[in-house]
Amino acid sequence: MPGITRAVSRMRASQVHLPTVASTPMIRPSILQRDRILSAAAPATPLSPLQIGRLSTTAVNSVGSAHKRSFSTSRVRREEAEEKKKEEWPERVLPVLKDKDVKRLQRQRNVGISAHIDSGKTTLTERILYYTGRIRDIHEVRGRDAVGAKMDSMELEREKGITIQSAATFADWLSPPPPTELKEGDVLLGTASEEGKEKFAINIIDTPGHVDFTIEVERALRVLDGAVLVLCAVSGVQSQTITVDRQMRRYNVPRLAFINKMDRAGSNPFRVIQQLRGKLKMNAAAVQVPIGAEGDFSGVVDIVRMKALYNEGVKGNQVVETDVIPDNVKALVQEKRAELIEQLSEADETLCDLFLNESPITELDIAQALRRATVSLKFTPVFMGSAIKNTGVQALLDGVCSYLPDPNEVHNQALDATLPAHAPPVPLVPAAEAPLVGLAFKLEEGRYGQLTYMRVYQGELKKGSVIYNARTGKKVKVPRLVRMHSDEMEDVETIGAGEICAMFGVECSSGDTFTDGTTTFSMTSMFVPEPVISLSIRPEGNETPNFSRALNRFQKEDPTFRVHVDSESQETIISGMGELHLDIYVERMKREYNVACVTGKPRVAFRETITEESKFNYTHKKQSGGSGQFGRVIGRIEPMETDPDTGKDTSFDNRIIGGNIPNQFIPAIEKGFQEALDRGLLTGHQISGCRFVLEDGSAHSVDSNELAFRLAAIGAFREAFQKAKPVILEPVMTVEVVAPIEFQGNVIGALNQRKGTIVDTEVRDDEFTLTAEVALNDMFGYSSQLRGMTQGKGEFSMEYKTHQPVMPNVQKDMMDAFRKKQLSK
Repeated sequence: MPGITRAVSRMRASQVHLPTVASTPMIRPSILQRDRILSAAAPATPLSPLQIGRLSTTAVNSVGSAHKRSFSTSRVRREEAEEKKKEEWPERVLPVLKDKDVKRLQRQRNVGISAHIDSGKTTLTERILYYTGRIRDIHEVRGRDAVGAKMDSMELEREKGITIQSAATFADWLSPPPPTELKEGDVLLGTASEEGKEKFAINIIDTPGHVDFTIEVERALRVLDGAVLVLCAVSGVQSQTITVDRQMRRYNVPRLAFINKMDRAGSNPFRVIQQLRGKLKMNAAAVQVPIGAEGDFSGVVDIVRMKALYNEGVKGNQVVETDVIPDNVKALVQEKRAELIEQLSEADETLCDLFLNESPITELDIAQALRRATVSLKFTPVFMGSAIKNTGVQALLDGVCSYLPDPNEVHNQALDATLPAHAPPVPLVPAAEAPLVGLAFKLEEGRYGQLTYMRVYQGELKKGSVIYNARTGKKVKVPRLVRMHSDEMEDVETIGAGEICAMFGVECSSGDTFTDGTTTFSMTSMFVPEPVISLSIRPEGNETPNFSRALNRFQKEDPTFRVHVDSESQETIISGMGELHLDIYVERMKREYNVACVTGKPRVAFRETITEESKFNYTHKKQSGGSGQFGRVIGRIEPMETDPDTGKDTSFDNRIIGGNIPNQFIPAIEKGFQEALDRGLLTGHQISGCRFVLEDGSAHSVDSNELAFRLAAIGAFREAFQKAKPVILEPVMTVEVVAPIEFQGNVIGALNQRKGTIVDTEVRDDEFTLTAEVALNDMFGYSSQLRGMTQGKGEFSMEYKTHQPVMPNVQKDMMDAFRKKQLSK
């Protein structure tokens, strides 16, 4: 068996004793952190001057060229030693978690529910709220009663049947304690058990599935400790599933997978698990096996405890557990249990030892290994069910409590604002008596003013207390503290570490850190993707204050929604992640602010960039009586890759030595470079992927000023840009089309006409999934074309992938059109 061979080779290779999985800390990723800081991790002891001198003397006595080499080596070592001496970071005494903190945190879960469009996220959340007693009745997303699901509180969401904004809620659930708290010989309790259960507090965030609202998923995962990845049993891993998986990996979020819609025709959960392993490179295995398939789906078998689970009663509110496993699934259950143990052995050292030694493996061994491997991001347990048929939801809730981490098991970190940017981060401890540190991750305009969603990482947040905004330094009083239940609120007096709440009347921006004023900590913000589409907008009739008020509010709430005024046409331009994204905001302006708007044709966010290095030596001179203007800059511009940590692809690099240009003029040169980037020379679009390296220059004692050097930088950049073989870039989208098999030829032909590149095709029983890469500019009007060629049965989704150079003939046409437009003015 290949899995056993891999496990044996891993064991042999790891003769050096490694720490067990249970003790492996879970750290937020590089985008959110730098090297860890703890008092134990002191910097290496630098060489003393005496040691350095000895090294240098020994080297000097060597012969020939070794003399020069040793001298430079000793100087480098001396400089390094001095640098290390300078950068000894302060030792920190971390707050201590008290027993009451540990007890509270062990029964706390912060979970997000994410998936591709129409996988059943909101339907699943509705069942969770019903079974936990948060709502009295179940309403469907597109139900006939026209009430709509609880988490879709916006009128537009209920009309369109989609989630637009992430919605937060909280619930209590009685569940068996996590398996790692049990001792050898203890009985592993099940979903149907009445005794031995404990109350868990679960914060849940239901997120949108459309790529247009990806920022909602991004900021939810930034503050959550675990997630449920929902998949359709028929469609499996789709384009947005891949995006959500990438976001979970970015923030190191452990997850469970839930294969929903098991009652649908064509459902095949084990094909979906193979897709998780193949497409997402995930170590995943089923912890349940379905009883029956498609229309006959009636329950699941828990293969850890070897029990059959059925949902009975009103809307499946009673879970019936039995030892009798149906004969038609017994062989499959044994096979999948062996597969689970094998896959789990690759992720957990303790279980691997038992497996290789052929020792007996108990239910508790498997359950404890599941928790250790899931928390350490090495394994994904896969649950199954049908939310619409009220089956398998309670077992998933038990899985959330048993296998996902509590806030104390996730090691969050902050940066100290008083230290340099490259200083190591500071670990945060979710202790109640520690100094307060919280992150405002989402803003919303509520009925009573701005509503700020906040995750408390350390300390306690109290109503009426004074908190400080780490970015602005302003102090503000918390007038009202609430816990959210979709659009309803529950007032609370205090919120502890590890919990999610909302505040009223606190003016801030998304991603701001709040403290109690005793620390200078600041949390790093979430990743914000760049907009890919723009369109002009103006109000019908005369402009009212509500027009600008609405745009300002939406821009503040949503970092991916941008507004600017075109310098040439003086039109207001809105930019976002897709046509649906912008359409929703235009519709919201009409409904919420009574401002009907007229929009122009969508514009694609083209970019310009350079393909090779180009030097410049530019002098700006202007004499007009009295003091004139003089500034000379020498250097080069060169192509630049996107920085993975900051996400920036332009930079200004000052390499002047000797002060030929006075220091006070350097910011003016950088400002000139940034100004030149705003408007390209080929088509007037923004320039990206460029580094400006300033190497030399000269200044005049009388005529040089900031304006002269700013204009010199703009002139130098424009001169060098033309010689750097510039190209126009266009956004390329990953397009996924799902349609009946008989239309496959038509769909492929239509994408080829749009100059698309077919990446992958997957054929299932009676439908196929096609993945292609197509330029966004060629995708306009595709929705109606696909509907026509597939008799309304086809659907597609697209997601931004990258910017790529346009075809040479297209670049020439765009440049000619831009030149004509400039000449006509």
